[in-house]
Amino acid sequence: MKTISRKEFIKTSSLAAGAILLANRYPNLNEEFPASDRLGRIAVGKVDVMLRPDYDSPSVGTYYEDTVVPWLREVIGPWPFRNNQRWVETEDGYIWGPNVQPVKNLLNSPIGAMPDGMEGIWVEVTVPWVNAILDNPPARSSWWRMQNRKNLPPRFYFSQILWVDQVKEGSDGNIWYRINERYGNPGDLFWAPAEAFRPISQAEVMPINPEAENKQIVVDVANSRQTLACFENGKEVYYCRISSGKIPNTTPLTAIGSDGFHIWRKLHSVQMSGGSNQAGWMIPGIGWVSFFYLEGIAIHSTFWHNNYGEPSSHGCINVAPEDAKWIFRWASPVTPYQEGDIVVSGNEGTPVKVVEY
Repeated sequence: MKTISRKEFIKTSSLAAGAILLANRYPNLNEEFPASDRLGRIAVGKVDVMLRPDYDSPSVGTYYEDTVVPWLREVIGPWPFRNNQRWVETEDGYIWGPNVQPVKNLLNSPIGAMPDGMEGIWVEVTVPWVNAILDNPPARSSWWRMQNRKNLPPRFYFSQILWVDQVKEGSDGNIWYRINERYGNPGDLFWAPAEAFRPISQAEVMPINPEAENKQIVVDVANSRQTLACFENGKEVYYCRISSGKIPNTTPLTAIGSDGFHIWRKLHSVQMSGGSNQAGWMIPGIGWVSFFYLEGIAIHSTFWHNNYGEPSSHGCINVAPEDAKWIFRWASPVTPYQEGDIVVSGNEGTPVKVVEY
């Protein structure tokens, strides 16, 4: 690996990003994120900043993709014909909530070497985003090619779950991790500053209530509801908002009288894709994945939108990262920590009942 100093890396990446904040308030994105406990990352190409939390409010500016701003508070305001009426107040005005990912900026103490007897470690991105260097160009994944078309460098985002299989010290003395997605990766390898990634311990993925009987997940994909609930012996123990398939019938309904589709595969992380090579999609680092229907429909974490409460997916059940992790730990089968993947057959996995009330 050709190493460069952290300062040179930051400078080069910042120039490549091409993303500019409103009024040039934070012109050097990758050098310093805003100092705030709560931050928001713009998750779409650009958004209007409104004077008031209202669809009809005058616009006072624009934020571009991957801009990171202080998240002052979340408020309710009108947006006609949409379920989501949530707006985020920033220092410059209001932006529509579904377009901004809640993030934090938490740096970590890197490990200096791979733990003995381990092929790699699972990590979570704990900064709004971190630029990476592709170790084996050209990019194979359509996701990374799309980043290039948008004039953005390879970049990992807050809450993504990834596999690190090598650790190296750069010439500047800083530690770098090699990101090599374990499942679904067409072959892309990246190096990124280790401070951006938090190693995931075995304790934090231990099963929740493994002794509980008659577990069941009920997902309501009705446009006006978009909810998920977990039950133990008929008692609700967890509840969250979701985003199901935005095209009708892309999220399959459970047959009447059935207890649901059974979870048949669970992965700590996977790169998911669909469609054709020409018109398909591919998303890396999707965390806490529980497949329950064929090979493509799963409950999983989402980092590319914040539109829970409205259909937004290709057919999967999108949930917030903290919700996906809880469901993943609670539902069976139990996933081995190191492998991060398990497949079962029959009715061994927790049933997922998909309804439309």
